[in-house]
Amino acid sequence: MDKQSEVARQLKLTRSQALFQDAQELLPGGVNSPVRAFRAVGGSPVFISAAQGPYLYDVDGNRYLDYVQSWGPMILGHAHPKVVEAVVQASKRGFSFGAPTQAENELAGLVIDSVPSLEMVRFVNSGTEATMSALRLARAYTGRNKLIKFSGCYHGHADMLLVQAGSGVATMGLPDSPGVPPEATSNTLIAPYNDSAAVEELFRTYPQEIAAVIVEPVAANMGLVLPLPGFLEKLRELTEEYGALLIFDEVMTGFRVALGGMQEREGITPDLTCLGKIIGGGLPVGAYGGRREIMEQVAPVGTMYQAGTLSGNPLAMAAGIATLTELRKPGQYEELERKSQLLGEGMERVLHETGLGLQFVRIGAMFCLYFTPEPVIDYACAKTSDTARFAQYFWYMLEHGIYLPPSQFEACFISLALDDTMIEETVNHVELALRSFL
Repeated sequence: MDKQSEVARQLKLTRSQALFQDAQELLPGGVNSPVRAFRAVGGSPVFISAAQGPYLYDVDGNRYLDYVQSWGPMILGHAHPKVVEAVVQASKRGFSFGAPTQAENELAGLVIDSVPSLEMVRFVNSGTEATMSALRLARAYTGRNKLIKFSGCYHGHADMLLVQAGSGVATMGLPDSPGVPPEATSNTLIAPYNDSAAVEELFRTYPQEIAAVIVEPVAANMGLVLPLPGFLEKLRELTEEYGALLIFDEVMTGFRVALGGMQEREGITPDLTCLGKIIGGGLPVGAYGGRREIMEQVAPVGTMYQAGTLSGNPLAMAAGIATLTELRKPGQYEELERKSQLLGEGMERVLHETGLGLQFVRIGAMFCLYFTPEPVIDYACAKTSDTARFAQYFWYMLEHGIYLPPSQFEACFISLALDDTMIEETVNHVELALRSFL
């Protein structure tokens, strides 16, 4: 350890530890979502009391640069003034009506105008609801039952999708979830991510039975795995050839890798798209949408039933409108890309100079550092990462005021609130952390 590392402050987490002890008597594992429990990195989770701009503040008074950003939504930074004001004003008019509002029209218009494949959308309350509903719609539209998903891709916790899922399931070491009956997943077919030949073989085996292929166009729930050249294009070709629908799960990548998501960036038009996170500005929200002829199968126009008491919630709509309005201003995505490139150049320099042979992956305002020497192209590759070494890295960064996802199998996020000095500070601490491993 060199002298610079001596400035590392020992975190005092007394209050967080006490709260976690209490929480374990009240909530399963002390949390309301598994990855928050810090089991993948050891120790007790940090309890957050507030957030502002690029920073999180915990209950013990520690401050952190935030690269989790509520797992993606806070692309403008925390408590952005325009978003706060929009939510405050909306709250004064009422929290929920169970009836149509003008705000739903406005946000739908912004989303449709931004995402190339969308002609109609339906708002729901989460990414899980969005993917579950999109797959039900695909089955209704095609009259088929089988679907293809990819190992390590997480599309929410609906029964039919909890097969070789990534994200929290990977973190907890559970390949499938107890409580999911075999019949719920009997029509779910699995292929390795980036393996279009495996997908083609599934279509040849079940040429008239596959309703849809659902894919994260960038797999962001097993770390961050980019599509190999031609992979997404081949999925589009195969689904068209066999009469199946192509569903892009852009809950993570939507409005983050580009205004129009990965489909804009790659120039590929899926039949259905699932969205969430950023379109609610941090409030609970999801959406699915696509071509008009498909979406008109949804009740009350069509017969595919899907409903939600809080769908289109006025506060979520207000936060989403304010967030997308800011993101649609000229130069915002160019600035995000510049920040991401600055971080990426620093990280690549550190990896080159340390010679540790780790894998740094970046696209748009997302990145991941894998503790494995080989390129990561699928779930099997991701699982070769040294999770114990990642845990060391995580705690070093946390002690130096940088909050990363507490799992090797999660992506990190960049916000517009981060300035160049903060990014350089982050790279410097990454270098010190990695040099401590030499």
